[in-house]
Amino acid sequence: MPVSHRIALLLICLIWAGNFIAAAIAVDELQPITFTLLRFAVVLALLFPFIRVPQRGQWLNLLVACWCMGALHFGLVFIALSRSTDISSIAILMQIYVPFSTLLAVVVLGERIGWRTTSAIALAFAGVLVVGFDPLVLTQLDVLALVLCSALLLAIGTVFMRRVKGVGLFSFQGWNALLAILPLAAMAWLLESPADSIAGLEWSSTVVPALLYSSIGASIIGHGTFYWLVQRHEVNTVTPYLLLVPILAVLLGVLVWGDRPGPRVQIGGAMIIGGVLWVTLRARYRNRPLPDPEAPGGCA
Repeated sequence: MPVSHRIALLLICLIWAGNFIAAAIAVDELQPITFTLLRFAVVLALLFPFIRVPQRGQWLNLLVACWCMGALHFGLVFIALSRSTDISSIAILMQIYVPFSTLLAVVVLGERIGWRTTSAIALAFAGVLVVGFDPLVLTQLDVLALVLCSALLLAIGTVFMRRVKGVGLFSFQGWNALLAILPLAAMAWLLESPADSIAGLEWSSTVVPALLYSSIGASIIGHGTFYWLVQRHEVNTVTPYLLLVPILAVLLGVLVWGDRPGPRVQIGGAMIIGGVLWVTLRARYRNRPLPDPEAPGGCA
């Protein structure tokens, strides 16, 4: 991988880590579901020209993937950020979606994993338990439940997204935003007061930059660049870099948001990230191509 591509990956990780800060700033002034609705409205406005009708037989996979990865996942994680006093634990706990995705791939897609991957998954879930017993996390168990549900929904959406064929990245993001608008609008209408919240917002405040950062920076630029890199390199070569996201998010949480993660968050976070890293590396090993006996060194 060229150095420029590695730098692009690092910038993506920094952008996605910064999205935790941006979202936390926004939900300080906007109600979380309303913010999620506005975020997808911006994405839809920019990506609507890229939307293409999917192939026949793809609608169910597309609907489940978009609802789980879009409205439900982001809605829950933004509600968690609005209720939480810290960002670090949320950024760390969200990584449990990787073991969730692996387990769902076994159940839904019939993939097989060995004892090493199973042990890594167990380590990651043990890390969740350690984080859960941190005094700060114990005072906000609703946040813990919201983040874990959000991670599970992201994992479900990821599994169904892998079954979607013939839909490009920007088209998928456009569908993701379009299909999220209606359920989010209904949820905001029932649970919040979106009209009052938006009308009372001072558009000179930090909410607007945070909203644009989250929708354009994290979603369109971040995911677009990541997809561009995945088209040029193996997925399993690129994905290990994404473990920098929670690490950078914790650093930003400490430096910008004033987080002070306790020892249990640090130890449990290390267990979660270590388990996720091992799951990722094992997936890379399982998916590597078999050596070609005709190739130089193929049988070495």
